[in-house]
Amino acid sequence: MSIKKEVSFAVMNDFERVFEIMSASFPEIEYRTKSGQMELLRHPEYRLITESDEKGRVVAFLAVWDFPAFQFIEHLAVDPAVRGGGIGKRLVEKCLKTSAKLTVLEVELPENHVACRRIRFYERLGFHLNDFNYVQPPLRPGRAELPLKMMSYPKPLTEEEFLVCRALIYSKVYCVPEA
Repeated sequence: MSIKKEVSFAVMNDFERVFEIMSASFPEIEYRTKSGQMELLRHPEYRLITESDEKGRVVAFLAVWDFPAFQFIEHLAVDPAVRGGGIGKRLVEKCLKTSAKLTVLEVELPENHVACRRIRFYERLGFHLNDFNYVQPPLRPGRAELPLKMMSYPKPLTEEEFLVCRALIYSKVYCVPEA
């Protein structure tokens, strides 16, 4: 018996705005098609945390998977028009406060200024850059896998923890067998 999570009208309205922010913030290789992203809303482990402006318009979101042993932040994005005001930091802190579990996320390799800035952002929030080889499986048909690094909070991962996290992320989030 499968459990289907109902997707409310309000969530669907937020989703439209979330997808708009997502597509403005990430290269296509780092997110699913619109229908693929929408399908995630039906997973009981997946949730969106949003931040709205004074008019009630979503200006930022954090997408997180909540598993028994850890939580996985898949996406964090802020509308480009309001970046730099602390909204992303507030969303991550809110996510971390909702759970005492280990939290992991993926970041680009520290090979350019933007990737290094992003890593430093998470380090200021208490995350640790782990030195294990990791790739994100393709999120769209015909795309290549993406070499990334995994960051963890509140401590660095042991190799065993990394392997457990990677296996569950591959099977539940990306629906692929572990590489």
